[in-house]
Amino acid sequence: MLDDLEPETLALHTGIHRSQFNEHSEAMYLTSSFVFESAAQAAARFSGEESGNIYSRFTNPTVTAMQERLAALEGAEACVATSSGMSAILACVMGLLSAGDHIIASRSLFGATVSLFSNILNRFNIQTTFVSATDIDEWRSAVKVNTKLLFLETPSNPLTEISDISALSAVAKQANAWLVVDNCFCTPILQKPLELGADLVIHSATKYLDGQGRVLGGAVLGKRDLLMDGGIFSFLRTAGPTLSAFNAWVILKGLETLKIRMDTHCAHAMEIARWLEKQKNVTRVFYPGLSSHPQYELARRQQTAGGGGIVTFEVEGGKEAAWRVIDNTRLISITANLGDTKSTLTHPATTTHGRISQEARDAAGITGGLLRMAVGLESPQDIKADLARGLLS
Repeated sequence: MLDDLEPETLALHTGIHRSQFNEHSEAMYLTSSFVFESAAQAAARFSGEESGNIYSRFTNPTVTAMQERLAALEGAEACVATSSGMSAILACVMGLLSAGDHIIASRSLFGATVSLFSNILNRFNIQTTFVSATDIDEWRSAVKVNTKLLFLETPSNPLTEISDISALSAVAKQANAWLVVDNCFCTPILQKPLELGADLVIHSATKYLDGQGRVLGGAVLGKRDLLMDGGIFSFLRTAGPTLSAFNAWVILKGLETLKIRMDTHCAHAMEIARWLEKQKNVTRVFYPGLSSHPQYELARRQQTAGGGGIVTFEVEGGKEAAWRVIDNTRLISITANLGDTKSTLTHPATTTHGRISQEARDAAGITGGLLRMAVGLESPQDIKADLARGLLS
């Protein structure tokens, strides 16, 4: 029955396993371990001969419910939940790759992802080549005999560049590599990378999946054999960057309203983006829903339900002018998180991308005057009035 349901219905009814109390809302199982009926059952569970819960580092009913719900929304066979979005990326890389392997990644990535690929993984002899998010020829040219993984965000953080997932899927298949897409900005409501040819999808559940800025979480989704037998779950079970039952429960409840929230985020972001384009000291607006966006037509094909909730814009006057906009707000939250019901505003060059080199920031187009806004659920009129305080000062 669940296969035929719409996303907003799946988000309410998938992953419900009622206990003997027949509760209506999902139960929260706050327990570190689970009791076995016998020594033989314990042995069978640990060996994998019998399915069932063992230890909450890698098996917990609440986490399982969250995994099932998100997998249903993404159209994935399986989901492995993690403690954060970054741990989801780490689990993917450590579970699939070995020393000597090569990654091709978009240079338009979240700053911590760039640091992971360019600094930490280098220490384990896993090298990364960074290429344009939008130039498919650069991806093809970067392929080596040891290339095992292609990684991208679309839309990218923070410039909302759109990568052609289907075209990159063909490049990955030609190279006998996996294509991994970070779907954080869109969520499965706006975009389903697996249907476009991706092998794995990454989520920072901290963002829109929770939707209210309450907890951290992450997830890797894809085919069951790649996740469960290919090393990702094994890495999680052994290394332990797992999602807590409490956080899983909070994200479960967040998923219930995901469709409603994403529709509103998109509508509000479009209104704010159009307004920003008319402001005289705003030199450029980056939003996939605008016809001025370089990949507008591609975004319309891939993001079938809207442009998303992230609006990035550049102000005249560099860092000083950008900080003035931030410091004059009274309503918008000055924080680097996104996907919250409350609007947030950040200066990428000195926060989310502040730890990467100036050369890397320049290559990614992150200037001193760039601001990234995650448009929330407040009245767009109030958001515009708050931004105007800094833009007109």
